[in-house]
Amino acid sequence: MLLGCIGDDFTGSSDLGNTLVKAGMRTVQYSGTPSAPAAPDVEAGIVALKSRTLPVAEAVRLSLEALDWLRAQGCRQFLFKYCSTFDSTPQGNIGPVAEALSDALNADRVIFCPAFPATGRTVFQGHLFVGDRLLSESGMENHPLTPMTDPDLRRWLGLQIRDGLGHIPAGTVWQGADAVRAALSAQGHRFVVTDAIRDEDLVTLGQAVADQLLLTGGSGIALGLPGNFRARGLLSSDALPWRGQAGRAAALSGSCSRATRGQVARHIADGHPASGIDPEAVMAGTATAADAARWALSQDGLPLVYSSADPDAVRAVQGRHGTKAVAARLDAFFAETARLLVTGGVTRLITAGGETSGAVVEGLGIGALEIGPEIDPGVPAIRAGENLVLALKSGNFGAEEFFAKAAERLAG
Repeated sequence: MLLGCIGDDFTGSSDLGNTLVKAGMRTVQYSGTPSAPAAPDVEAGIVALKSRTLPVAEAVRLSLEALDWLRAQGCRQFLFKYCSTFDSTPQGNIGPVAEALSDALNADRVIFCPAFPATGRTVFQGHLFVGDRLLSESGMENHPLTPMTDPDLRRWLGLQIRDGLGHIPAGTVWQGADAVRAALSAQGHRFVVTDAIRDEDLVTLGQAVADQLLLTGGSGIALGLPGNFRARGLLSSDALPWRGQAGRAAALSGSCSRATRGQVARHIADGHPASGIDPEAVMAGTATAADAARWALSQDGLPLVYSSADPDAVRAVQGRHGTKAVAARLDAFFAETARLLVTGGVTRLITAGGETSGAVVEGLGIGALEIGPEIDPGVPAIRAGENLVLALKSGNFGAEEFFAKAAERLAG
């Protein structure tokens, strides 16, 4: 294994896998830290953790366990992958995990770059944008678990780490990899936020950190990494083959993002079967996974079970029961629904939302995921077993007709 990656959620990890596969690396995503060695033909391994919203100490512990396993596989470089909307809180987890990984590797000049221009995420003057809006005006300020109220990455990250932060502006990035390397060497800080507004900028950054042991960012930061290994003659020329899966399809959505709510509305408007789940009813036990799965299995076409409510409605439920309690109950609901759907014959399963997707993968007991072709930017098709394929979508990703498009692509 050449590149060892640690993702703080499952959809983001598959997004990273999509980037690496498109660039020609044989990539496998693991659900948590494996207990056995990787297959010898794996060039990039991604340990997907459900650590984004865990207590800091637990997130750090899990990340260091993943690092130990990846080091044992012989990895030459390591990437800590987080969301392109930098989902976090002033108390963590991105900064503390990055510090712990840096300490363990004795790594210096570690870059932070969540940019992903293909999906509208750019970093300019150290500020994160979503499309033409600052992050704090993009809808992410309403996220139920990690509300992003400040687009200044240096200021937000500065609340989480011990050391100060450097910055490499877009003008330096545009001068090329040599200029970035020189700017990194001149930094007086261990951690450095880098601007990037084009895919070419991410390739430049990737080339500039070819000899850095650790880097951090969204999936886009990996655009230039496979080329570094290829230039050294370390990559296989053969891509892993992909085969689709026939059979029944179903979709589960627990994301409250603007994008996912639009996709749910489009799915319903196009005449597909859909069943909305009231989080209050889930908390009361009157809406059960058995009922949801029974309904979905009785439908033709592509049934969708969703709890993608308006943020105000979600906050009201959280106010009555507590944020963590609501999140845990919904995760358990979707995990059990997924298990019942697969037991009932579903072979193509689509999930929306990082927390939902992580709960589903854990609930199904899936250990390793083979990353396949792209469905939409940031969302690949994934094979999870002999008779099961998945699409794990971040809440903010995908075209409006994503659910139907994913079901068709998963069928091959």
